[in-house]
Amino acid sequence: MSVTKLPEYDFDIIIIGGGPAGYTAGLYTARAGLKTLLLEGTATVSQITTTDLIENYPGVPDGINGFDLIQLFKKQALKFGLETINDDVSSVSKSDSGSALWVVRTGKKSYRTLGLIAATGAQWRKLGVPGETEFAGKGVSYCATCDGPFYRNRDVVVIGGGDSAIQESLFLTHFAQKVTVVHRRDRLRANGMLQRRAFAEKKIEFAWNAKLDEVVGGDFVTGVKIKDVISGKQKEIPADGVFIFVGRLPNTGLFRNVLKLDKDGYIITDDSMNSSVAGIFAAGDCRAKIFRQVVTAAGDGANAAFSAELYLANLKDETY
Repeated sequence: MSVTKLPEYDFDIIIIGGGPAGYTAGLYTARAGLKTLLLEGTATVSQITTTDLIENYPGVPDGINGFDLIQLFKKQALKFGLETINDDVSSVSKSDSGSALWVVRTGKKSYRTLGLIAATGAQWRKLGVPGETEFAGKGVSYCATCDGPFYRNRDVVVIGGGDSAIQESLFLTHFAQKVTVVHRRDRLRANGMLQRRAFAEKKIEFAWNAKLDEVVGGDFVTGVKIKDVISGKQKEIPADGVFIFVGRLPNTGLFRNVLKLDKDGYIITDDSMNSSVAGIFAAGDCRAKIFRQVVTAAGDGANAAFSAELYLANLKDETY
């Protein structure tokens, strides 16, 4: 009986992405004794690091700053031997035809690995209006589930008219005194059921045919300036918070010609985080799913690590 010898490689597993999914995966693979490298990008940062307070992560009843939480994730993973490098990945490719190796190239060097976990995350689609960046975390938010409770009995503005915008607007009515939905058309794009619920909700008002022109404030947001897309007239709406829901952009460009992506660019996986290609797994906000939170990203990371561990065990059993 003939057996095949594994080619030389640098790491059992390489993880791309330094968010909750990536560091949880690194914790599990390193703890399982797999030689693991996590590549944390310098050009993109995890969304968690821009969140001032996370109060819905289990086991942290007093809440925690997003940057502080990810440092705890990292500290725990490093304790079990995870190696980390800050460098941007430029490409991912098969070593050669028929090989089990993947080559991950960065701006500094290349690494060979038997398995790969994509945990590259996603970013909220930005509008690029004045004040949006300046007030991020100070009244500008892209997650009602995360930040809605901070606006109890306050006035907030929601930008967008699709399913996410209306779902989040309805969620915000549990806390806010008034929710003003700003939409650049004269009708919503959300599905009919959501529209009926929104129109029936007394706390929700609509600013039709309008776009966000500027976010204004001092230390924190105090309102928004919107412009009528037909007349060009501008007006200001007082508000304590601005929630922007105009879509997300998954950070999956590396995998466009490697893995199957859905129509929005998210990596398609099964429930065990297996991608369309053997040896590559995906976890967190970069994969196609319906709910994106720190806790779901961490769960994805653990599942991806376990699946990767099984894949490597089978691969090594078939060789020597």
